Amino acid sequence: MMSLSRRDFTASAAAAAAGAALAPRRAAFAEAPSRNPLPRWRGFNLLNFFQAFDKGERGQGDVREDDLRWIRDWGFDFIRLPLDYWLWVDSDWPRTRTLTPDDVCRIREPMLAKIDRAVDLCRKYGLHCNLNFHRAPGYCINNPDREPYVLWSDPRAEDAFAFHWDLFAKRYRAVPAKDLSFNLVNEAPAKKAGYMTGEDYRRVMTRGLEAVRKHSPDRIVIIDGYGAGSEIVPEMVPSGVAQSVHTYWPATISHYRASWVDRNGTFPEPAWPELHKDGSRKNGRPEMEKKYAPWGDLVRQGIGVHCGECGCFNKTPHKVFLAWFTDMLEIIGSHGIGWSLWEFRGAFGILDSGRSDVPYEDWQGHHLDRQLLELLRKH
Repeated sequence: MMSLSRRDFTASAAAAAAGAALAPRRAAFAEAPSRNPLPRWRGFNLLNFFQAFDKGERGQGDVREDDLRWIRDWGFDFIRLPLDYWLWVDSDWPRTRTLTPDDVCRIREPMLAKIDRAVDLCRKYGLHCNLNFHRAPGYCINNPDREPYVLWSDPRAEDAFAFHWDLFAKRYRAVPAKDLSFNLVNEAPAKKAGYMTGEDYRRVMTRGLEAVRKHSPDRIVIIDGYGAGSEIVPEMVPSGVAQSVHTYWPATISHYRASWVDRNGTFPEPAWPELHKDGSRKNGRPEMEKKYAPWGDLVRQGIGVHCGECGCFNKTPHKVFLAWFTDMLEIIGSHGIGWSLWEFRGAFGILDSGRSDVPYEDWQGHHLDRQLLELLRKH
């Protein structure tokens, strides 16, 4: 794959019309020697297939071509698509808001056709596409109780998980590996007796891996780390499968006042480095380096590593966010690890994030966080 530093770069006609002051420039990504078997992809999560229950854009599956054009023109090369499998299940769940085990393997073609379109558009714009089951049969980091069974302990769920990855592997077997990869399930839980052991996770991920490799032996397959992507999975190292880290540590910064994490609004006012009440340092760059060192060790063992998600909710002060995020990007970059921002447009994104302390620029009718964009383009 051609590296971004050598990619011929031209702005789109629409962007050029906005004026030279806003015209995109070639990204000057920092590079470091690395043994990472994965390309150092850098890009964004697009949330068009994210939530089946969302009545807006996040459940419609209509990727905007302009988004992909801008992402390419700004010099990035990667798109992660978090998918909710309910979207292509053929049942009456839109009315009942429930699935039964008998429903799970009934397929509704129109939404799969929209995923086809998204993959084709990514290829059109030279963006590697990574398909991720954000909600898989039997598990989701959000509202797992909505599932009709538990992926880690019910053979029916495991069979359905393998069925859906077999479906995707067959569907996309003609797409070159350089253009498409699979991320088996988003943000695995932490190991917990009575719910999921390391052996349970290894077994289920191996079923998914085998379902893919049966049709596409050279397809890049990625599994997320334990604890919502925070810890490596030693049980899967012998398989050689790539692993994904999600760099939201500490959550007191990345998810300050995010209702699904900071549920009671009790996180302290963010600062970086983080300080104790007595003014002594709590967390800073040295602690962050220690946090992500095991992922660098994994790279040096010859296991591919990518950061599938990173970013910060829009209630964290912008200066704090950028200082913290700069350290994170530099640290994972020193290990040769690429990244994918959550998200492109929205509260974590570079467009329309809704922050109250950002001097936004107009970009084709959107609010562009130029400072964040330029930081990303350096790393």
